[in-house]
Amino acid sequence: MAILSDYEEVEQSKSASSSTSTKKQFNAALDPSNPIGFLEEVFEFVAKESDLFKSDSLLNDVNAVVRMVKDKVELEDKKRKEVKTKANGVVEKKTKDEVAPPPILKEEKLKEEEKASGSDAESKDGRRAPNSGNGLDMDNYSWGQSIQEVNITVPVPSGTKSRSIACEIKKNHLKVGLKGQPPVIDGELFQSVRVDDCFWSLEDQKSVSILLTKQNQMEWWKYLVKGEPEIDTQKVEPENSKLSDLDPETRSTVEKMMFDQRQKQMGLPTSDEMQKQDILKKFMAEHPEMDFSRAKIN
Repeated sequence: MAILSDYEEVEQSKSASSSTSTKKQFNAALDPSNPIGFLEEVFEFVAKESDLFKSDSLLNDVNAVVRMVKDKVELEDKKRKEVKTKANGVVEKKTKDEVAPPPILKEEKLKEEEKASGSDAESKDGRRAPNSGNGLDMDNYSWGQSIQEVNITVPVPSGTKSRSIACEIKKNHLKVGLKGQPPVIDGELFQSVRVDDCFWSLEDQKSVSILLTKQNQMEWWKYLVKGEPEIDTQKVEPENSKLSDLDPETRSTVEKMMFDQRQKQMGLPTSDEMQKQDILKKFMAEHPEMDFSRAKIN
């Protein structure tokens, strides 16, 4: 797999060893209404003035650049939203302090106490509460997920070069670490991934960032690799802001999963169970001559 940081190191090496190389000037104006046209001019210029388009790994290199820029933009948007949310929270807190809080119902109080005391505790069956990224923080790496992707962060010694990283992504297996050392991650994945849509990069020479695209984008992962602790997927909290990015069918499935998750937490029937109850009630109404007094309806 082609790595952006490797490409950057090669370019830096070329520029340092060839002081007589000529830099080509690129002049173009970006029309915000036609960004693709601007990119076409850029690619045509690069193709004319360099050998980049002769590389066998061109598509992977460009995909890696696009993915990296996209991740940075999403991260910046997320940080801005967090700052805005915190600012709104301060105003809301001041307003609440001026008004006496309403009495808390006993059931709500119990739920709040349970949430406060057991956020990091294991459930009765050994499953753990997910971290803020809907994954788990391990001793030497952490992972999170959306309904479509899995993101993994593996810290490495400061100053590490990308050529020192060993990252092997297969359909059902992941192996990550430093060359010449035992791997940090080496195991069978919870479910298969789309290898062609998976990438890794070295961030600030301090950590390895890995993105895995799920093959099945209708299910939350319970763990990253086989053998590590499972998370309680009923406590997964998907970002509502991401639902608008999904296609209608996937969004409908995710919303149904979220509804069923809330229903189970409150001890109420899921959407499928409610549908079955409605069918049974309709059948009973259509057949009043039948005796359902001994029928058990769950």
